[in-house]
Amino acid sequence: MPKILLTGGKGFIGTNLYTELSRRGHDVYTCDIAHSESGNHIRCDIGSFWQLARIFDEHRFDYVYHMAAEHGRCNGEDYYESLWVTNAIGTKNVLRLQERHGFRLVYFSSAGVYGDYGGLMREDVTEKMPLLQMNDNAIVKRAGEMQVMNSARMFGTESVRVRLANTYGPHEYYSPYRGAIPIFVYRALMDRPYIVYTGHYRIFDYVEDTCRTLGNIVDNFIPGEVYNIGGHEDWLTDIKHVSDLVLSCLGKNDSLVTYKDVEPFVIKTKRMDFSKSRAHLGHAPKIPLEVGIPKYIDWIKQKYLGSKSGAVHTMEKILSPF
Repeated sequence: MPKILLTGGKGFIGTNLYTELSRRGHDVYTCDIAHSESGNHIRCDIGSFWQLARIFDEHRFDYVYHMAAEHGRCNGEDYYESLWVTNAIGTKNVLRLQERHGFRLVYFSSAGVYGDYGGLMREDVTEKMPLLQMNDNAIVKRAGEMQVMNSARMFGTESVRVRLANTYGPHEYYSPYRGAIPIFVYRALMDRPYIVYTGHYRIFDYVEDTCRTLGNIVDNFIPGEVYNIGGHEDWLTDIKHVSDLVLSCLGKNDSLVTYKDVEPFVIKTKRMDFSKSRAHLGHAPKIPLEVGIPKYIDWIKQKYLGSKSGAVHTMEKILSPF
């Protein structure tokens, strides 16, 4: 079976993808800036070439899923130096080692690369139309894609790019820089206020569904391809409905919710096409919001409230500055 490295493998998606790939019998390693007691984990800051190179001097990998990145629009504005070092220089480091060692790469981009485009977001839109990426996180993800494509042209490296759309689920801890669902769930659970931008629409994908599709890439690898990976097209959902669903599951009202019309520097509606990932990767999401949100709420309760009534998990103090 293939030997696989997951950069950022201790993060939200990485943790879930590790489980999926290991279940399939693959030999899976992780590297991440975080420490871990796992025997197949290697601590590494991908912004440091020598730290990353040391891994490839000691191991030969068939595939690398490159997930390690600073995440989120607001995080990218507040910590832009970390964003650009990790996402741009880190990706360049990975590509330099791919050129040297010849592994196949799965590069994790974002739906943010579609920027201000208001139509149906098919993968070829980025090559056919001038697009304005609306924040540094989206800009650096697009730059990463261009780095990957340039390496393929210049050195013959083999890569696939994936553009994920609003993945959520277990192992996504709260922070004010996360997406709508973890913010809504955590703040509603803890009786803290939050903002809902009405008239904004997104497609959400439960992380088990996302990782099943990502795992299929190993057996269906087509160099140079790019895939949107999300839910179903008809799962396009009003953000207010997401908040209402969270509140209903928790038995709470919206007295602590502030409603606003427009969130700055983001497009109001993201309509994405997933037909290529269905055709090539067997993408078949099974868990709609009405099932996924209660499952995620159960996980959040376990992690933050623990087994003792009213006892807040210590991870809250670590990950939540507010």
